[in-house]
Amino acid sequence: MSHPLFAPGFKTSPWWWEAAEPPQRANALPDRATVAVVGGGYAGLSAALTLRRLGQPVVVLDAERIGWGASSRNGGMVSGGLKIVGPALEAAHGRERGRAIALAAAASLPFIEETIAREEIDCDYVRCGRFAAAWSPRHYDAMARKAELLEEITGLPARMLPKSRQREALGSDHYHGGMLAAATGSLHPGKYARGLAAAAERAGALLVDGVRVQGIHEEAGGFRIATDRGELRADAVLVTTNGYSLDRRGTASPWLARRLVPLNSYIIATEELGEEVIDRLFPGRRMISDSKRVLNYFRPSPDGRRVLWGGRASFRAATAEQSAPALHGYMTECFPELAGTKLTHAWTGNVAFTFDSLPHIGVERGIHYAAGCQGSGVAMASWLGHNVALKLAGAANRPFPLDGLPFPTRPLYSGNPNWVLPFIGGWFRLRDRIDRRAA
Repeated sequence: MSHPLFAPGFKTSPWWWEAAEPPQRANALPDRATVAVVGGGYAGLSAALTLRRLGQPVVVLDAERIGWGASSRNGGMVSGGLKIVGPALEAAHGRERGRAIALAAAASLPFIEETIAREEIDCDYVRCGRFAAAWSPRHYDAMARKAELLEEITGLPARMLPKSRQREALGSDHYHGGMLAAATGSLHPGKYARGLAAAAERAGALLVDGVRVQGIHEEAGGFRIATDRGELRADAVLVTTNGYSLDRRGTASPWLARRLVPLNSYIIATEELGEEVIDRLFPGRRMISDSKRVLNYFRPSPDGRRVLWGGRASFRAATAEQSAPALHGYMTECFPELAGTKLTHAWTGNVAFTFDSLPHIGVERGIHYAAGCQGSGVAMASWLGHNVALKLAGAANRPFPLDGLPFPTRPLYSGNPNWVLPFIGGWFRLRDRIDRRAA
């Protein structure tokens, strides 16, 4: 598909893959495993690494290549915390439990930093901070209340930047100020996925890609896992498929799929712009996200030469080529000087939301699970994988507040939201327009 915005050689694979495309592995599917992990992304790899550190033999299975999904497609923004903090969380779980959940989520940032340092993963990690841009003055006021709660509950530094000072954090007048959060980083997600997989393999995990799990059946002494490459028997099973829990060919865990809402997220990469342009658009080279319901998230590339812009370009099934012009339009609304900039890459991938806006780990019918990162899974998925591995191995020395929470679904929901997403997306876009006009 040709478009005037596409540069020569335009690709629909992630820009990250230019440096770190997930490799293919030729490992055979074994007949038996002590622990079988279904899903070879951050959560599954982090779990495998922890299990091996605890002396547990482990096999990781993925329908595609290890790290092929969201783990090598995301925006590379590393944040610790939850999207709901404060009254909503405390109303749902009580003041004490709500604050414990918020603290547990905040611990995901130091965990991933420690993992990167300990395993010597070369993934361009920088603790750069994030600017959350307010779509309207009302959004700014809500952020100010949230910033106070974040500092009070988690101790993580956050401060407000009014619109008059917005250009200290963002080279644009498109927003109404926002919140600066210091405890946020950036990395190259492809390199991190590759490095985490290598760390798990060094520790002794067996990584098997190109094997699609078709069913998990409990039997005496463990589980029988049916795949398109034969059967595998395991003493224990962990499912970490997150946004890829259901596809047109089925699911490994119908129970988990019914509790996750997979959404497509889309990203574009511009042609090289030069570091002087990047430093003007991104003072301090922070990560940026906005407060729209149909949000945008954007950042400079790790090499400081291009803009990476992501968002919910479509709530219908759309290809990367189809979504790219819409994302380019959102980008140039924020940065008008990029109107003539062409795109070298556009890609898409799945993220998973839950009905209570919380990530979860737990056990259902003997099968362990970790999922529901709400589109902020770089640190959180790694952290969930570690904690569910501790639980599985019986090595947790204290309760994990995200373990065993009620995990809601909806009547008649099967895990496929596509029939209703266009209506929800249209409603969200309308509310965003109303908020903007009121400003």
